[in-house]
Amino acid sequence: MEHLNPEQLAAVTLPDEHALILAGAGSGKTRVLTTRIAWLVKSGRVSPAQLLAVTFTNKAAREMLTRITAMLPLNPRGMWIGTFHGLCNRMLRAHHRDAGLPQAFQILDSQDQLAALKRLCKALGVDEDRIAPRELQYFVNAQKEEGVRARDVPAGDENTRRLTELYAAYDEQCQREGVVDFPELLLRSFELLRNHEILRAHYSQRWLHVLVDEFQDTNRLQYRWLKLLVSQQTSLFCVGDDDQSIYTFRGAHVGNMADFEREFRVQHVIRLEQNYRSHGNILDAANALISNNRKRLGKNLWTSAGAGEPLRVFEGESDADEARWIVEEVQALARDGTPRSQMAVLYRSNAQSRVLEHALFSQGVPYRVYGGLRFFERAEIKHALAYLRLAALPDDDNAFLRVVNFPPRGIGARTLEQLQDAAKQAGVSLFKVSEGKASIFRKLIEDLRNETQGLPLHEIVDAVVRKSGLIEHYKTEREGAERIGNLEELVNAAATFSDEEREVESGEAADPLSAFLTHAALEAGEHQAGEGQDALQMMTVHSAKGLEFDVVFLSGLEEGLFPHEQSALERDGLEEERRLAYVAITRARSRLYLSHAQTRMLHGQTRYNLASRFLEELPPELMKWLTPRFTRQKAFAPDFSRRKDSIVMKKQRDSGGFRIGQNVVHPKFGSGVIVDAEGQGGDARVQVNFGVQGVKWLAVSVAKLQAA
Repeated sequence: MEHLNPEQLAAVTLPDEHALILAGAGSGKTRVLTTRIAWLVKSGRVSPAQLLAVTFTNKAAREMLTRITAMLPLNPRGMWIGTFHGLCNRMLRAHHRDAGLPQAFQILDSQDQLAALKRLCKALGVDEDRIAPRELQYFVNAQKEEGVRARDVPAGDENTRRLTELYAAYDEQCQREGVVDFPELLLRSFELLRNHEILRAHYSQRWLHVLVDEFQDTNRLQYRWLKLLVSQQTSLFCVGDDDQSIYTFRGAHVGNMADFEREFRVQHVIRLEQNYRSHGNILDAANALISNNRKRLGKNLWTSAGAGEPLRVFEGESDADEARWIVEEVQALARDGTPRSQMAVLYRSNAQSRVLEHALFSQGVPYRVYGGLRFFERAEIKHALAYLRLAALPDDDNAFLRVVNFPPRGIGARTLEQLQDAAKQAGVSLFKVSEGKASIFRKLIEDLRNETQGLPLHEIVDAVVRKSGLIEHYKTEREGAERIGNLEELVNAAATFSDEEREVESGEAADPLSAFLTHAALEAGEHQAGEGQDALQMMTVHSAKGLEFDVVFLSGLEEGLFPHEQSALERDGLEEERRLAYVAITRARSRLYLSHAQTRMLHGQTRYNLASRFLEELPPELMKWLTPRFTRQKAFAPDFSRRKDSIVMKKQRDSGGFRIGQNVVHPKFGSGVIVDAEGQGGDARVQVNFGVQGVKWLAVSVAKLQAA
């Protein structure tokens, strides 16, 4: 305890009462939690068996146990320290009869659950085109995470009623087979405590101290579960940071923190604001950014480590230009002695990694994608490439087997066995014997081949991605938007695949599609760094939470990308995007780069971007501009003067007194930049990129546009 700062010490030695610890990024949160537990035991206030500590990941739970046992000579077996799901499993095992479960009940992971739902749908004759098993999975899990059984689902439209009926049938199937899925662990444990007063009294009287890590990430049911464990003599010690709540899409409810403070009449809210990770300029930028959020409990990070270097800001002409600059800067830092493993490139969307990976691959820079797959290894990309391979060469059996029943089209294992036997007997490809047993799929491939003949490469890829059914399939997934974004990035990759690359990789005679497929195979097959190799770290901002690096590159800071365009459609969406940016900034120890591009490929088309509003929210005195032509105007206008001649010529076109590249303001949509124009006089129209509000065509005569 002698090395704790005053706020940490105050938190560790709080009396037996409810407490909320607002622990800022890099403020020693885990140290406070583990030292609090050690202090409670060492001082004789409780025995280890009277403590319950809850966290979110098995890794965090293991770290907590390791630290505690390093401070205290005790056997950790008797302690209840673990994740919500792990602790609920332990409780259900101990009271399986009361929970209505067999002693040896089995747990379904996500894939097992999906398989069980598919089996149910097949048994009930459910048409997968009307209700996809994955859609049903997300519906079931969402209800369970809200604590809602099928009988309590509010009556809705016909689709909701059908999903609810299947939810009830699935519950019956699981009960009959003695299995539980992950959301069921928590819900069944909650119901066990709620419905059995003696059990509830036993646990609420046993645990005198309940400590919760990452409290900002709890969902509503987890908070309700915790409340059942609290008796008059129980102290609830919750540690979290509302400024780092970034998992609403997983059900996290940041409002639990304010609810806890109010409902439990918390007397002590202790703010851990001293940061042991980052230099002052980085923290000042993070503080300034997050201060724009209205719904926060409030704190201000500071450090004794000094101001450090300014934040470096780069504006690229294109996403490829941005990626090239990042790679050059990484190489320069590596030459100066910074390990690549201490450098991270962060991006808002997984799809952004494709351009970055291509630049790294081209320059031979080893990299590792953290918490995910490289672009060309992602399942949805491999599915799309398989369709493209069949469009180029239908006799490709590997490609055939990969997508003949994806998206699902009722072609089962038995049918495939028969096709393979027939193909082997005739000595031909699977496609050639697919006329009878897989005729729908065969016709799809033939149509794709015929309809894409003679099209430009990116139009071929776009047509195949859409007509294969992949886009529609992923629309049914809760997180399918990211997969769709990756598929659209594949179209961008085709649009930027140059003739020079084609000749280098495949020879001058190769047709564009075959050359592109060769290019994809080459980039997929090599270059991710091996274990132990010093490699640049690449990841989404979500994956970066909990990590820290000497150098951080935060890329793609553009309206519609970061903040994401979807945030404009969601309640408090912009505030969560800002929290996500706050998390990104506070990953950096000593050097932070912020970058954006004037243009970026989207759906195979060049999109003109506004720089992110988050750049505008950072104090200019903390920033060093690496591109002198960048001017901090209200709408962050792109500098068209550095574009190719065709774009500079296009800029001269004007309509109704407006010109391409001009900053404008609209009374409803706000600030934007004109990206296209057509017509003259009263018929003039302009296309304006309004960032998160989208790209819109407006008639000049009635639009009330004004020059910015």
